[in-house]
Amino acid sequence: MPDTVTGWLLDSDPALRWQVERDLAHAPSDAWEASRARVATEGFGAGLLACQDPDGQWAGGAYFPADFDFHGPDAAEGAGQPWTATTWSLSTLREWGLEASALEGTVRKLAANSHWEYDPTLPYWGGEVDACINAATLANGAWLGADVTRLAQWFVDHQTAEGGWNCEWVNGSVRSSFHSTINTLRGILSYEKAADRPEGPEEPGDQLRTARKAGEEYLLDRRLMHRRSTGEFVPQGATVFAYPFRWQHTVLRAVDYFREASIHDGASPDPRLGEAIEVIRSKRRDDGTWLQEHRYPGRVWFDVDVLPGEPSKWLTFYATRALSWWDEARA
Repeated sequence: MPDTVTGWLLDSDPALRWQVERDLAHAPSDAWEASRARVATEGFGAGLLACQDPDGQWAGGAYFPADFDFHGPDAAEGAGQPWTATTWSLSTLREWGLEASALEGTVRKLAANSHWEYDPTLPYWGGEVDACINAATLANGAWLGADVTRLAQWFVDHQTAEGGWNCEWVNGSVRSSFHSTINTLRGILSYEKAADRPEGPEEPGDQLRTARKAGEEYLLDRRLMHRRSTGEFVPQGATVFAYPFRWQHTVLRAVDYFREASIHDGASPDPRLGEAIEVIRSKRRDDGTWLQEHRYPGRVWFDVDVLPGEPSKWLTFYATRALSWWDEARA
């Protein structure tokens, strides 16, 4: 990576800077840890923390803002998913590296005050019926120290015969979904990696890891982007890169997962990632950057990346880190 790109990436909000320092610049741990500590007090992290409601929620809702109109303009085609409510805000802060201690009391407040829009009788940390929503709740609960062991078992119980997951299971689907599977895998891996999470009596243990490996096989067998039966691209948009990442499956987001899982498991990169890696490589511009290609519509607290068509620091970081991991391991 050119020094000019490194400098460009380091001139970033603490939420990105500390990751660049750790994973690309290979700075000493005390340097990137100091930058990470600033996430709670500066920039994007501090701004999102300031949006938290006194009852522990964001925007007054679990997955949707309290004022979201499910039957009006908010739900019209093209309006987009709102990204401001509790689950999305927690996931963003976790992925930015915020220390859980900055959200002291949030687990208790959400247990008392937050319930799912799908069924208001369901407590927040117990999850609901959607695999993607439950995966985020599993990861966030493990990060903050909530007891989400029953939710971990939910993924063992709701895995399809193909090895993945599908949010439409509640409507009778028995097929796996790329979107649901990558979100579930990310949630399970975060749960496994959370060293300080409480372990309840229903801890699934090895069953959960077995489920994760089967989910990985589902994606790898399809090279992250192809229908197994016909070879066509599935889902549409898999090769379109956009930040912030949302629930959509893309090859960049999937490779980022497999990088993290490989490091966690002490395993080498799977050769079936090769085609996805070359998709990522093909989008690198001559100056070493990647462009923002899309922006997922929907309500946000504030923008954290550039408009489509402009060089994206976030995408450049994720893509560079993925290629570095792959190339170093293959070498």
